[in-house]
Amino acid sequence: MESKGKVCVTGASGFLASWLIKRLLLAGYHVTGTVRDPGNEEKLEHLKRLEGAKERLVLVRGNLMEEGSFDDAIFGCSGVFHIASPVLGRPTSDPKAEILKPAVEGTLNVLRSCKRNPSLRRVVITSSSSTVRVRHNIDPTVPLDESCWSSLELCELLQTWYAMSKTMAEKAAWEFCKENNIDMVSVLPSFVIGPSLSPELSATASDILGLLKGKTERFELHGRMGYVHIDDVAKCHILVYEREDAQGRFLCSSDVIDNNQLLTILSTRYPSNFPDLPTRFKELGRPNYELNTSKLEEGLGFKFKSIEEMFDDCIASLAAQGHISLN
Repeated sequence: MESKGKVCVTGASGFLASWLIKRLLLAGYHVTGTVRDPGNEEKLEHLKRLEGAKERLVLVRGNLMEEGSFDDAIFGCSGVFHIASPVLGRPTSDPKAEILKPAVEGTLNVLRSCKRNPSLRRVVITSSSSTVRVRHNIDPTVPLDESCWSSLELCELLQTWYAMSKTMAEKAAWEFCKENNIDMVSVLPSFVIGPSLSPELSATASDILGLLKGKTERFELHGRMGYVHIDDVAKCHILVYEREDAQGRFLCSSDVIDNNQLLTILSTRYPSNFPDLPTRFKELGRPNYELNTSKLEEGLGFKFKSIEEMFDDCIASLAAQGHISLN
């Protein structure tokens, strides 16, 4: 296979980064992946088993909070996919401090290394649809698009630290890249669903597993959510990297549905597998919204997988890993 060049992926062992690396290797890229501990064989085994990994994947150390620690990984790469970002998976005494600083400073540290790399062609930053939808007075008749930004004041008020961290990090990235003449594109996925390559449960898979077992807290926080297949997010990253005409931000989401629509889909497809699945959510009066993904779909010809397909794939993966039974 003819090489498509060398790229770097930060946070390589994570849910999305693993899928992106899989897709990049299949497409013929040489990939340098950054991880916190390259010696952790157990955590990295799933990456080393990927097709093409032996010949074209190198894993090196990179720490978001260490300025310069990405220099070696990024040097000589024509593309950088910055995916590593803190996610709060456990209760903490100061969630705001623990997520905001690493998100913003980590992004800037990666971009400083990009600035020092003369081979760089383009940077793709993984942001989030949460950077557009935490807003006052959403008009449900006008879908949110890439021109929208979440309100930092409202994020603070609601204590939605993840949305706040992604918004601040993406804004800081745009400002840095503009000042330093770096070609950057950002991808804004919604709630990412699908099979996991790693044996570790991703945050979203953990939420789905909880829902199937009757735990509703995580979903009650949102009320309504956009969903996207993990493989679509990986493919979208490569598409916006490769297409010269891809510029700016790209919302990456299939359908937006409310919790009760999701329950209907799951109970219809799995009528007897999950007896603890809730029958109905309380209506919480959350704002109704839609996401306008025409920039990706019509502008670049991208096609998304369905809600049913992404949840089927996620549930099959949870069963294969022994978390649930489909018998």
